[in-house]
Amino acid sequence: MTEKVVFKKYANRRLYNTEKSAYVTLNKVADIIRQGRQVMVLDAKTKEDVTGFILTQIILEEARKKNALLPVPLLHLVIQFGDNILVEFFEKYLQQIIQSYLSHKSAYDEQFNQWLKLGMNLSEMTQKTVTEISPLESFFDSFSYSPKDKEKNNGE
Repeated sequence: MTEKVVFKKYANRRLYNTEKSAYVTLNKVADIIRQGRQVMVLDAKTKEDVTGFILTQIILEEARKKNALLPVPLLHLVIQFGDNILVEFFEKYLQQIIQSYLSHKSAYDEQFNQWLKLGMNLSEMTQKTVTEISPLESFFDSFSYSPKDKEKNNGE
C-alpha cells in the first residue's frame, strides 16, 4: 500500500500538498482519494490531525452540490445520538458494511457480465447449429427426389 499523502491546513483554509509542493482545493483532495490513495491532513500551526474535519468538509461539499447526502431522518438521529450510539456504529460497523456492499456489488457485476457473455455465445452457437445441422434434414431427404430418381420411378 502506498504511503498517505500528507496535507497541511493553514489558518486561511488553504491546503498544501507536501508530496507535490503545491496548494490544492478540496476537490483535488477528493480526486486523490478517488484514485485510491489515503490522505492525512495536519494543522500547519498545531500539527493536530484534522483529517476527519477535512474529509467531512469534502462530503458536505458533495452533498451541497447534489442537495442531499443522507436521508433527513438519519441526519436527525446523527444529531440526536451523535455522541453516544452512532459514534460506536460509525466506528465499528459502517465501514465494514460499505466495504461488504462494494465487494458484493463487484461480484454481482462480474457474474452478470459473465451471463451476458454466455448469452452471446449461446446465441452464436444456436445460430451455427441451426444453419449447419438441421434435425429434420434426414427426414426431408427421404421426400426429395433427384431427376434420376424420377426417371426410375416413371420407368417402372
